[in-house]
Amino acid sequence: MNLYAAVIVATLLFDYLINLVADVLNLTALEEEQPAEVSHLYDAEAYGRSQSYTRVATRFGFATSTFDLVTLFVFWFIGGFNRLDLWLRNFDLGPLLTGLLFIGILALGKGILSLPFSIYSTFVIEERFGFNRTTAKTFLLDLAKALALALLIGGPLLAIVLSVFDYAGANAWLLCWLALTTITIALQFVVPVWILPLFMKFTPLEEGELRDRLAAYAQSVDFALGGIFVIDGSRRSSRANAFFTGIGRNKRIALYDTLIEKQTPAELVAVLAHEVGHYKRRHILKSMLLGIAHSGVMFYLLSIFLSHSGLFEAFAMEEASTYSGLVFFGLLYAPVELLLALFLNHQSRRHEFEADHYAVTTVEEPAAMVTALEKLATDNLSNLTPHPFYVFLNYSHPPLMARVAAIQKGTSNHLTGYD
Repeated sequence: MNLYAAVIVATLLFDYLINLVADVLNLTALEEEQPAEVSHLYDAEAYGRSQSYTRVATRFGFATSTFDLVTLFVFWFIGGFNRLDLWLRNFDLGPLLTGLLFIGILALGKGILSLPFSIYSTFVIEERFGFNRTTAKTFLLDLAKALALALLIGGPLLAIVLSVFDYAGANAWLLCWLALTTITIALQFVVPVWILPLFMKFTPLEEGELRDRLAAYAQSVDFALGGIFVIDGSRRSSRANAFFTGIGRNKRIALYDTLIEKQTPAELVAVLAHEVGHYKRRHILKSMLLGIAHSGVMFYLLSIFLSHSGLFEAFAMEEASTYSGLVFFGLLYAPVELLLALFLNHQSRRHEFEADHYAVTTVEEPAAMVTALEKLATDNLSNLTPHPFYVFLNYSHPPLMARVAAIQKGTSNHLTGYD
């Protein structure tokens, strides 16, 4: 085992173990009684179900991650990558088509192996706790659509990356970065109009009190809505959600139909205000720019390591290639991805606090933001007492009690003129 192999193995094991520690800590942090601050949220039976859901989801996550790690190690150490490469080279298809097939077969194999876990999660765990509304037909159609998009978008993008690195020389990383940046920006216009509607039905919110109140709020904060849409989320799950998508004229606020069913007009205005807060505080733009910068660093490092024979020797490859180097670099890059994920989660939690603050300082009924969050938490059987280390490692949104405390503090400061 050379240095590259040792680093990759150590990183994978470290990531696995640190997540295992976080899971154990999170389970030990479960409390028999609800915290006094939120004792009104669950009745005894529902609180027990929320804890049971946390335990079941955690154990299932552990089983999934263990299977993924063992499968990767087995395939690696029996020489699976080299065997697949040699088999494809026998067809003499050229480096581009061979590379597309090599990466495509690996991705397809991983997808097939993960499919039983996805089915079990959806039709057993989510069904058991009352979340699942997905039919087998919808599940299969979603899989087919996702595969088609991967072929239509991912395939050409991968072909560009492989071709550029094979033929463009020292500037390959820069050209790939510029290409990916262009596509990333273009997708901001395409996704809301063409891609998301493949999976969700977007219906303009009908005229009435709710639309009037949402439109009045948007006008009060000088936010030009491209549209307020209702999503048929109830086709797949009882969970409720809302999100902001698109840029320019394609800006859309999307509200799940399950959210509209469970929230009052004042709470929905607060939810809209939260999403507008993300836009006003430039969170979407910041995240996109960070992603672009990250891809630039990744392509630059990739251009360096593709010339290191030790990376290919770590996987017992008889012949080096751009396409196999791309796969192996993804594993070698794992420590950077882990640190980046921690940073992105931290930034995301910070952004959520900022969007909450924007909402409660711009709506007429600040308390509605708290009740909206509480309803979302109880409807999703959220864990009220997650361990801080688990939050640090995994949460993109702050825990409920932290958000409520920040909102109440911020509202108080706002009312007294100290924010």
